[in-house]
Amino acid sequence: MTKYIIKRVLTAIVTAYLVATLTFFIMNMVPGGPFLSEKAVTPQAQAAMEAKYGLDKPLSKQYTTYISGLARGDLGLSIKKRGRTVSQIIATKFPVSARLGGIAILVAVMFGVPLGAIAAFNRGKAIDNTLVVFSTAGIAIPSFLSSTLLMYIFSTKLNLLPAIGLNSWKCYIMPVLALALYPTFYIARLMRSSMLDVIGQDYMRTARAKGVTTFKIIFKHALRNAILPVVTYLGPLLASLMTGSFIIEKIFNIPGLGSEFVSAITSRDYPMIMGTTIFLAVFIIFMNVLVDIAYAIVDPRIKLK
Repeated sequence: MTKYIIKRVLTAIVTAYLVATLTFFIMNMVPGGPFLSEKAVTPQAQAAMEAKYGLDKPLSKQYTTYISGLARGDLGLSIKKRGRTVSQIIATKFPVSARLGGIAILVAVMFGVPLGAIAAFNRGKAIDNTLVVFSTAGIAIPSFLSSTLLMYIFSTKLNLLPAIGLNSWKCYIMPVLALALYPTFYIARLMRSSMLDVIGQDYMRTARAKGVTTFKIIFKHALRNAILPVVTYLGPLLASLMTGSFIIEKIFNIPGLGSEFVSAITSRDYPMIMGTTIFLAVFIIFMNVLVDIAYAIVDPRIKLK
């Protein structure tokens, strides 16, 4: 286990370096700059600002400066958020996105896993067909459409829930539902397919022959083996939702990391774009390592090498 973790940490360092390198050069290939949107900026003032942030230097020099700072844990200063470092912004915004994403993941797992298991044990029946229809629709509907529908129904028409911000527990309901819709039905589909494979195993037939109740068969004997594909999916899902859903946070005006990333792209805040991209990449790698470890816990037959 220790050797495996060390190997994955070294792989994570190399992957983060490659992500940083690709993001840096692709970002600088895009025409324009962070100061073109500034109003009434003279050429002298623009040159002074570029010199302040090192943007007047050759691209190779900018790259080596950034990578050396990154190796020390320095993500640089935000160009648009004057006086604040990228690390400070991420530390402030990430908890907001993590809280929202964590609740959405909890909802998705709590509903997706049981629904998929129940549908598998009722294959071909009305409840199974209903789940297939709803899960297909839930997966197909984009998040911006579900967010708009929720906002129109519960905020505009019924006036039951606030439309923006996270000032109370009611503010979490619509963003969480919008975030959890797709993963809930995707997990249900994964769980159904995996459970159907498990149901046909010999030990399942033996359990039924012994008179074990359906509830115990599902949640004691079958679930442990059938849930492995769901565990695989949860790794990148955790990273993407907990670092902020760009569309959801923008629609509901949530001050999370996702909306900050969108603002950084539109305003060409190069250090902020780099910092959030690297942070997301490292977080995804970390979650995948946790998923691999969870494999060994869920199924002791799996050995990590």
